[in-house]
Amino acid sequence: MKRLLSLLLVLMLVMGALAGCGQSSKQEANNNTPQQNNTPQPSEEKVYQRNETLYYGGAMWGPPSNWNPLVPGNVVAGVVGLIYETLFNYDPVKNDLIPWLAEKGEWTSDKSYKVTLRDGLTWQDGKPLTSDDVRFTFEIAKENSDINYSPIWRWLESIETPDAKTIVFNFSTPHYHEWTFDLYQIPIIPKHIWEGKSKDKLLKDPNEKAIGSGPYLFDTYSNDRMVYKRNDNWWGIKALGLTPAPKRVVSLAVPSNNVALGMLMKGELDFSNFFLPGIPSLKSNYGITTFYDNPPYMIPDSTVFLFINTTKAPLNNVELRRAMAYAINPKVIVDKAYENQVMAANPLGFLPIKAWEEYYDNNVVSQYGFSYDPQKAKSILDAAGFKLGSDGIRTAPDGKKFKLEISVPYGWTDWMESAKIIADQLKAVGLDVEAKFPDFNKYYEDLTKGNFDLMINSFGSQTSISPWTLYNWLFAEIKDTQYNGNFGRFDAPGLRDLVDKFNETKMGSPEAKQVASQLEEIFLKNMPAIPIWYNGLWFQASNAVWENWPTEHDPYAYPCGWGGRWQTGGTMTLMKIKPKASQ
Repeated sequence: MKRLLSLLLVLMLVMGALAGCGQSSKQEANNNTPQQNNTPQPSEEKVYQRNETLYYGGAMWGPPSNWNPLVPGNVVAGVVGLIYETLFNYDPVKNDLIPWLAEKGEWTSDKSYKVTLRDGLTWQDGKPLTSDDVRFTFEIAKENSDINYSPIWRWLESIETPDAKTIVFNFSTPHYHEWTFDLYQIPIIPKHIWEGKSKDKLLKDPNEKAIGSGPYLFDTYSNDRMVYKRNDNWWGIKALGLTPAPKRVVSLAVPSNNVALGMLMKGELDFSNFFLPGIPSLKSNYGITTFYDNPPYMIPDSTVFLFINTTKAPLNNVELRRAMAYAINPKVIVDKAYENQVMAANPLGFLPIKAWEEYYDNNVVSQYGFSYDPQKAKSILDAAGFKLGSDGIRTAPDGKKFKLEISVPYGWTDWMESAKIIADQLKAVGLDVEAKFPDFNKYYEDLTKGNFDLMINSFGSQTSISPWTLYNWLFAEIKDTQYNGNFGRFDAPGLRDLVDKFNETKMGSPEAKQVASQLEEIFLKNMPAIPIWYNGLWFQASNAVWENWPTEHDPYAYPCGWGGRWQTGGTMTLMKIKPKASQ
């Protein structure tokens, strides 16, 4: 489960990163989208009543072509969350695991977890949603190893369904952190529709006209949009007391961030998850809503790291890596590249969220952490034998000259500016570093194959219910191709065993915190990657048509519509917004 879970995280973060990095190329993950001659064609353009329609942008980078929830990295954003639902939703702001399809879930023993479904659950075709559907969703992955969550069966032993509302999951070795994450990640699918599909079709069928249980139906699509229509027979209207406000949600493939900016200012885009410049001006001149009134305006959503290739000399020298951590001043990046829309990261790269902060060991950070101190960086380099030449450039301890490159994808303008700033700061302590900007395909190939010196990346560091997801990414098992993280290929004796041990401890327990502290110490002592800043949950909303958006004053939802993220707050946002009264 760890390998494919990390790949899922990477694919979701690629989607979010593309929305936030000022570029217009299609996301890499879409290259493997199942097609089956399903190339979208322009449909007849329809005009919807404006005060019943929400226009969203920031999650689609090409024509929609896959609605298969078993292919989560390539599925059209919104399919999971709006059409297909999970047992629980999750609110990262409040750190609440929200019962959704499930009425409740509880550990009945150290190795058994019981889910009780709500009364009156139905699929969008009117058939009842029962424990058989939940069991089928999990057991289909036992029979088909290509389904992304199939490795769960390495530690899930059996499933029992004593009645139509009850599911008991029995584990051989409980993975408490991973399981809690899975509860709001795995979409439940209807057995009566999927049980007849061949093994080959399960993953290759684009699943057009998808039927789930959610608050929105598959309506229509064209080359630049996916349209969802409100499900007025949704079970949640009665069971949850929630009704989606927009009759339709139109998710747009906006060609660039500049176009999105213009649409937002004109009120043509209601809900945006793009990285947009000039937020103070947007707020004062156009009344745009952001989560926070003042800087950083955005909720921290993922941590951006400078990955260091620990297999290459002299980067395999831990003192060089430690010195680099002291030489970088993230506050310059926050100010110059992001106009204070982001925050500098802490030494562990832990997001400032409740779910992670409870594992943050201040004693470990105080003893082994770092902060910007170029004189300290120079002292470390001097002591380690990196001698400063008359040209202001240092040589390696063996006397050889070396030059380092820091790579980010071309067109990701905020990362490009950040890379140049980091290169200049490293030069200031005597390191010969140059920023390079390959195209995304080259960047990703070099990242995953280890053909780099330094690379900026954040693809697996998104907010979650446990920092286990972060360490499972930072310390991923080393393979020939590193799709799952640990791009610098760092290893230490017993490292993966420690990540697994953390996963097998009960969440929030003293034992879990003790293991987390050990991981934190290993990270800070070895510096395989340097946390730089937090990418934001880029959220801007127009009040021209819709109002009552979530903000720090009423944080009722995490306003995210990126792929695989609607169930962390995007769906709830649709329940709580209101048509503007003056329309």
